[in-house]
Amino acid sequence: MGGFDMRGLQHPVVVAPMAGGPSTPELAAAGTNAGGLGFIAAGYLTAAVLAERIRAARGLTTGALGVNLFAPQPSAGTPAEIAAYASALAGESDRYGVALGEPRYDDDDWSAKLEVVLELRPEVVSFTFGLPDDDEVARLRGAGITTVATVTTVEEAQLAVARGVDALAVQGPAAGGHRGTFDPGVHPATQPLDQLLGEVLGAVDVPVAAAGGLTTGRDIAGVLAAGAVAVQLGTAFLLADEAGSSPVHRTALQNPDFTETVVTRAFSGRYARGLRNRFIAEHDADAPFGYPEIHYLTSPVRKASVAAGDPQGTNVWAGTGFRDIRTGSVAEIIAALI
Repeated sequence: MGGFDMRGLQHPVVVAPMAGGPSTPELAAAGTNAGGLGFIAAGYLTAAVLAERIRAARGLTTGALGVNLFAPQPSAGTPAEIAAYASALAGESDRYGVALGEPRYDDDDWSAKLEVVLELRPEVVSFTFGLPDDDEVARLRGAGITTVATVTTVEEAQLAVARGVDALAVQGPAAGGHRGTFDPGVHPATQPLDQLLGEVLGAVDVPVAAAGGLTTGRDIAGVLAAGAVAVQLGTAFLLADEAGSSPVHRTALQNPDFTETVVTRAFSGRYARGLRNRFIAEHDADAPFGYPEIHYLTSPVRKASVAAGDPQGTNVWAGTGFRDIRTGSVAEIIAALI
């Protein structure tokens, strides 16, 4: 096992990786400096930018850091379905004055990012959407890096442990942003976190962090009492001073007009939870599978919506507990939760 163990944290709080903006070197370092474990989100970055962010976070803390990688999975989309969705989005192009993006498949620079983490050696590397292969797990562990798999079912947990990972992040259905489901072509499991956590703890013998919709001290106490060694919180830190959440994202989270979150594949072609807005209402029914192609297709529209200060044309990822989150520094937020 790598040298880092979540059971040794001063505060059992992991600041979750949130790709696409909210995660910054400052957020990761602040989580660690406050007695938890901060994560750098590698998703959507080039390997070179990931290296810059790891080095930047290293300059802000002497403690442990985590890096989260998107494990490559085949797309569940077809060119015909994706083309049909592009046609359905023509009105969004007109509304925001931008062309749709070119839908394409890539593996998020997986191999190059693995080399970055093997070189820079963050204490922890976690995976979302799947698992590394046996050799990759062995290389990471051989470098002294603790490996953590994000899982959403007992079956995924057993696969991950069989692959040799050191620990699990068990993600329930209330989580904001993308669900870590291994199979990109199925609807994510809806089993409540407390049930899922209990089953996973009964099925595997590695440390388990609980994630998904945990935004209050009571939430945290409940999963720790059930046997989790830590909690992984994302939504709870979206309004943190150190987060890179856009002004549009921050304002929407605090806007009483937004009353619910929904799970949708309208923005990325893969299921994710966010605030229900106009884009979801108009396009969710048409949205096919197809990650990351749909992500690239809708990206210019989402960026233009944010640039226009409009929360209705972009993804506003958030877990179900978004109404309970608070502003302030990471240290203040963790202190209030603990």
